[in-house]
Amino acid sequence: MGLHIVLYQPEIPANTGNIARTCLGSGATLHLVRPLGFSTSDQMVRRAGLDYWQYTDVREYDALDDVYASYPHGTFYYIENVGSNYYTDYDFRDPEGDLLFVLGRESSGFPPGFLTGKEDQCLRVPMTDHVRSLNLSNTAAIILFEVLRQRGFPNMA
Repeated sequence: MGLHIVLYQPEIPANTGNIARTCLGSGATLHLVRPLGFSTSDQMVRRAGLDYWQYTDVREYDALDDVYASYPHGTFYYIENVGSNYYTDYDFRDPEGDLLFVLGRESSGFPPGFLTGKEDQCLRVPMTDHVRSLNLSNTAAIILFEVLRQRGFPNMA
């Protein structure tokens, strides 16, 4: 089953470029939900993605509902720094469909009320109280490689 990172209205081109590179290296698809804080032709995005951008499966959408419609049998998880469910508490080895990990905006996360009713699908990465959140690209890598670790790093050297 497919592995996906969904960036909800990303703002920082270097984060998106880094995540694109991580997606390519992990076999994941990158989904970008508009509005974006940059153009995907922006040199900063491509520089962070190095010469891998052209090989990365990147898809753009006008709304998160469009992603939901594209993956009606997918399981969506929301990465947020609130809540009590750690990403390590879940078994990602044998999903019924695609796994999609949705990360919010760098500055504000998800809109107020957005996660209501989705609490069981909210995952967090533990951290000290000295920072508000971890860098978005680091968080995406942590989540992706936990899933791959649980699966025994398939098709990886």
